[in-house]
Amino acid sequence: MAKFGGRGTGMCVLFVIIGAILGGLLGELLRSVDMLAGVMPYLVTTYPVFDIAPFTINLYVIQLTLGLSFAPNLMSIIGVVLALVLFRRY
Repeated sequence: MAKFGGRGTGMCVLFVIIGAILGGLLGELLRSVDMLAGVMPYLVTTYPVFDIAPFTINLYVIQLTLGLSFAPNLMSIIGVVLALVLFRRY
């Protein structure tokens, strides 16, 4: 029987996704700080890993356009690592 309140794979994936999003947002917020102007371009530059171009499926009743792009930056990777450390610790 599955435990719904436990620390399973789903909770780990949620931590990783939230860590990546918060790391990327923190990088964008810190981009405008003058003291970090020398290092921030390296931390917020995105590196495309894969990109699936958008394609359209016409079902005559509804038209779907789907695509996927994964382009993390170093701040989002730092957020993922921090999220994994926090997940392991708590």
